[in-house]
Amino acid sequence: MLSKYMGLVPVVASLCLGTYGCESATKIRIATTTSVENSGLLTSILPAFESDYNVEVQVLPVGSGRAFNLLRRGDVVAGLTHAPKVEAAALEAGVITNYRKIMFNDFIVVGPLDDPAAVKDASNIIDVLKRIVDKQVFFVSRGDSSGTYLREQELWALAELRPADGRLVETGQGMAATLRVASEYNAYTLTDRATFQQIQSKLQLTSVYVGGTELVNPYAIFQRSGLTEADQVVATALVDWFAEGKGRQLIASFRVNAKPVFQVWPAEFSRHQPGDLPHVR
Repeated sequence: MLSKYMGLVPVVASLCLGTYGCESATKIRIATTTSVENSGLLTSILPAFESDYNVEVQVLPVGSGRAFNLLRRGDVVAGLTHAPKVEAAALEAGVITNYRKIMFNDFIVVGPLDDPAAVKDASNIIDVLKRIVDKQVFFVSRGDSSGTYLREQELWALAELRPADGRLVETGQGMAATLRVASEYNAYTLTDRATFQQIQSKLQLTSVYVGGTELVNPYAIFQRSGLTEADQVVATALVDWFAEGKGRQLIASFRVNAKPVFQVWPAEFSRHQPGDLPHVR
């Protein structure tokens, strides 16, 4: 099973992977975003990796910013995030390596069922934000260091406006919790499609705006630099499994309420840099 990795490092006696027949599984920890965790993707597909490689994977779901703090501290061996600017800084600083885009979906704007700001009639994302501000309706923000929050801030900066005082609610929580607050406030918010589809039936919210390159939401996987020999073998196997192996097929077949929520990164498109997009060669 690991013959392709044998050239990386010597296989040490304590490393228990797949066909090596060890009684106890190797344990590793990875950091990911709450949006990936809320989607149910890793719960669905990681058991296949664990079974094939005799590895127990502990997933730490946090915002993208906190994920990189865990990587810098050496608390995890790999990460799966959707924050290209943060990823670029970590690559440049040598914090991470073996970087590859593996999938994407999109951010969407969701809001009250009656859409009081008429966002559904907006022509683009700038028009969306302008309508929300002009109507002085509530907008709920995660207010954390997540990839979703960072994208939201980029969009407000692009629009060159902000909600009025008292109309912006910051939760400091994950995506699912933020969606529940938005539902309670009869408010608008920016969310990844996967989390919204997972809990939509429990919310008084509907999708009001989709589309545009500004809302493409790419996810990348990578490993921490400077790993021990044993951890490097396992982390490399995990990253390659997602990017090149069985993980690709499992991501493609993953469904929430019978709907696909992630698209596998097209093999013909560049994927080794944080700025890569799935529709630009």
